[in-house]
Amino acid sequence: MTKLIAAAIIAAALFCGWELFLYWDKVNHEQELRQKEEAAKAITSDDQLSGVPYQFEKSLTAAKSRGAVGLRNWLKAYDKMIQDPRKAWLQLDYCVLISREDVAEAKRVFADVKQRTPPTSPVWPRINHLSKTYE
Repeated sequence: MTKLIAAAIIAAALFCGWELFLYWDKVNHEQELRQKEEAAKAITSDDQLSGVPYQFEKSLTAAKSRGAVGLRNWLKAYDKMIQDPRKAWLQLDYCVLISREDVAEAKRVFADVKQRTPPTSPVWPRINHLSKTYE
């Protein structure tokens, strides 16, 4: 009889351990899923950011189509009228475009963007991603 009770206790302990493991695994996967969803919500293009008045959108699109020179000229022309975070994103685009021709200018612009952008900005993940290249 005592052997039967001992076997029942062992079986119950194994069952409880298994259930505890399954619960931990479920919670762990839910946490990973939440992190992936948050990463998916990250900003992937400048269109999702504010800071450029709607009347300048067409000229911005045209400037982007002209490459680094067009974007540089557009940023110089409308510098006072656009605001962060969109301004920072556009300047990072400019850094990427000129990185082959003028590394010093790209590093200067990147340092300026990084200095004025707080870690709470939606642009910050992109700055972290590019920091290995421009520092």
